[in-house]
Amino acid sequence: QVQLVESGGGLVQAGGSLRLSCVSSERTFNRYAIGWFRQAPGKEREGVSCISSSDGSTAYQDSAKGRFTISRDTAKNTVDLQMNSLKPEDTAVYYCATLSGPCRGRTWMAHYWGQGTQVTVSS
Repeated sequence: QVQLVESGGGLVQAGGSLRLSCVSSERTFNRYAIGWFRQAPGKEREGVSCISSSDGSTAYQDSAKGRFTISRDTAKNTVDLQMNSLKPEDTAVYYCATLSGPCRGRTWMAHYWGQGTQVTVSS
C-alpha cells in the first residue's frame, strides 16, 4: 500500500491558477509513474496528466495541454500539478495515483489513490 496525500485545492475565479501537490512518505514513491485524475459531479473519473518515474516524460489530456504542467521533485517525494487559465469546467475533485503501467498515450492505469482535493472554478 502506498499512501498519497493531495493538497492545494480551493476556490478560484475563472482565469486563475492553482498548484496541486501530491506527497508520499513511501521510499518507493519515486519508482512509480504518477498520474493526476479528476472527477466532476455526475461524470466518470478521467486522467488529466502523468509523469514517468524514469526519465520524467509527461503526458496530458487535450483539455489540460497548454494550461497544466506536471512536475516531480524526487528529493521531496512530490508530484505537482500547476494549473493555469482555469475554467469552470475544470471544477472537480482531483486525485493523484500511482500508475500500474507507463505514462504514455491518453489512458493510464491507476493503482494506489490519494483521498482527493476539491477544485472549484467560479465563472
